[in-house]
Amino acid sequence: MLGILFGAANAYIGLKVGLTVSTSVPVAVMTVGVFQAFGRSGTTILEANLSQTIGSASSSLASGLIFTTPALFLWGADPSLLQLVVLGGCGGLLGVLLMVPLRRALIVEAHDELPYPEGTACANVLSAAEAGGASARPVFVGLALGGLFKGLTSFGKLWPGEVAARAGKAEAGLELSPALLGVGYILGPRIGALMVAGAAVSWLVLIPAFAAYGETSLSFLFGTPPAGIAELEPRAIWNRYIRYVGAGGVAFAGIVTIVQTTPIMYRSLQAGLQALSQRTAAPTAVDRTERDLSMSVVVPLVALTLAVVAFTPQVLGISAPLTFRLAGAAAVGVFAFLFVTVSSRIVGLVGVSSNPTSGMTIVTLLGTSLVFYAFGWTDMVGKTTALTIGTVVCVAASMAGDVSQDLKTGFLVRATPRIQQLGELAGILTAVTFVAGAIILLADQYTFGSRELPAPQGTLMQTIIEGVLEARIPWGLVLLGAGLTVIPLAMRLPPLAVAVGLYLPLGSMAPVLLGGLIAAAARHGRHTDTADALGADAGILGASGLVAGVGLLGVALSLYGFVTGARPPGWGVELPSTVGLLLFLALGGLLYRMGRNS
Repeated sequence: MLGILFGAANAYIGLKVGLTVSTSVPVAVMTVGVFQAFGRSGTTILEANLSQTIGSASSSLASGLIFTTPALFLWGADPSLLQLVVLGGCGGLLGVLLMVPLRRALIVEAHDELPYPEGTACANVLSAAEAGGASARPVFVGLALGGLFKGLTSFGKLWPGEVAARAGKAEAGLELSPALLGVGYILGPRIGALMVAGAAVSWLVLIPAFAAYGETSLSFLFGTPPAGIAELEPRAIWNRYIRYVGAGGVAFAGIVTIVQTTPIMYRSLQAGLQALSQRTAAPTAVDRTERDLSMSVVVPLVALTLAVVAFTPQVLGISAPLTFRLAGAAAVGVFAFLFVTVSSRIVGLVGVSSNPTSGMTIVTLLGTSLVFYAFGWTDMVGKTTALTIGTVVCVAASMAGDVSQDLKTGFLVRATPRIQQLGELAGILTAVTFVAGAIILLADQYTFGSRELPAPQGTLMQTIIEGVLEARIPWGLVLLGAGLTVIPLAMRLPPLAVAVGLYLPLGSMAPVLLGGLIAAAARHGRHTDTADALGADAGILGASGLVAGVGLLGVALSLYGFVTGARPPGWGVELPSTVGLLLFLALGGLLYRMGRNS
């Protein structure tokens, strides 16, 4: 149940802001709270760990699907629930199964080298809970307040959802979203500041400049002259032109990230191939903490999953010919193994929330699209096939990061890896239908690429595939985005955060920065490492609750619209925007208090 709830919530948040957050820690804490509520105070740490393992699987499943599948809706392909379920299921299965032979090399033998911060934090939470020191109250408080605020804003329509200001074509604002506030608290001030910087460049510099000089001195950037750009509204300029700048920035940042991690990729592949040969030849381990799923089970399941990709039309599209599907299955196998190993090692160093899954997906899409272009597969079937290949790989890479964190937790609390791996599979098969259903509901009620749900990663993937297969893209705007991303790279700052900011409204990025600043203020003077902060900070738990509460209400409102055929009419009362702003700031004050009292 926790996996279903957090998976659906993460789907909404990812479509809203283009990134998701790890749910391992709040699921671990809520697991303990639920057990206690049902009178299971004597629950063992291994039972709680297994529940957390199953529940957290859905968040990474949601990440992989919402980063890619919105492009199918934008093309008008309207994928069915079955297609999304099979795509997510295949990617999730590969992410878990391909991690089995890597576990010993990355989790056990590299224990001191790879800390896996969320996994270590979960172990701390579960150990504290066993000693009677962990409370789920902040998560439930965040859930209730986030859902209530979202309900009053979007269902009751008591106040506007954003406080905005505009001067000419420049536009700034603060979206009153508890979810974005919570995301900012979890990510911290550094990432929030970089995302705001990228958004400020787009909305305060590029949009006014394009409006004023797009038809004259800047016309060389557009390929074809942007006639009438001066008369367009800021959001129309963003939609028609800035998205190419953002696409160039995100693509460049993603490729740079992959290049920077090439040594890690090489070492990971070495470790993976070595572990695979050792696991194939090794006898069955005696100690239960060393028992993985048997390779006699893993290898046939991987082969079966790739066969589903190749021979089930629902995966790559009903109209995709067998040639496409065989090529797609081969691409999935190669890219999935490559990026599962890379993803696992990267999250071991920087955590799940910083996993450059979009960069891996971009590389997959570029490689697949170039092959398709060379063979002349450039029609809509080619586009959707390339996209769905990227979806399976994206889900697999995203799942591998989550599985690695969970296996690290299990290693620290002496769980049985085989039982955890079965739990991950159960979590995927349980949650995938609900996550896919949430995406379809949101697509039905909102237009992806709209103000409510920009779906930035999905629109980026659409832009990349169209750019390669149709050989038409405004390279001036793309190169401008890449050039802007070079600046943080030269300053040794994460370029992907700035690039994502270029792609999103400034009003959506402002609360992320505010949440990060609140986190910094709450932690000022405390000396804790990353894992301790993740596990001990009640503000993190409250922020996770805000994210989940808003996400669940967003999905619930979509279900309301789907059933009734109408948007919520509101309660007929509209309070001044300052009321919403003050309540929003009060939520920030509550987060500060939670974090300060940790």
